[in-house]
Amino acid sequence: MAVKIRLARRGRKKAATYDIVVADARSPRDGRFIEKLGTYNPNTNPATINYDADRAFYWMMTGAQPTDTVRAMLSYRGVLYRRHLQLGVDKGALTQDVADQRFADWKTDKDARIEGKRTGLVDAKSDARTAALAAETKVKEARSEAQRQKQAAALAAAAPAPAPAAETETTETAEVSAEDAA
Repeated sequence: MAVKIRLARRGRKKAATYDIVVADARSPRDGRFIEKLGTYNPNTNPATINYDADRAFYWMMTGAQPTDTVRAMLSYRGVLYRRHLQLGVDKGALTQDVADQRFADWKTDKDARIEGKRTGLVDAKSDARTAALAAETKVKEARSEAQRQKQAAALAAAAPAPAPAAETETTETAEVSAEDAA
């Protein structure tokens, strides 16, 4: 009996989630399975992968073949690297302590990179929001300035302008009459 580690589709239309299952290769995709290892949700960013790593490692060591998608997920979370190290221990190339230490170092580094990506996405989203708000404020100020200028022009056109020549004549005559009086 060929055993596969594969995905079984769950969820509603256009919002699928998947179960990571160990199943007989002859059974249908969403049908009968031997064991459920975890879940996979591709709708989040980054995709959420929750599974029992020890059971996945057990099934990999007993010969279960993962599908391409599941292989990528197991590689992403370190099960394939752990299997690689364990095969090295079985062959005598390294000791169990060295293999465990290498895997622990890899795991901490990988978790830090995943967290960095997650925080980077949050920071990028907040930066984009701030930039959009600044652009919107700039457009709003430009519109209000154009509206203010338009209203000032309308007021200037509506108000009758006094003749500047008449004002100068009255002030000159007042000055001349003041000189005559003296």
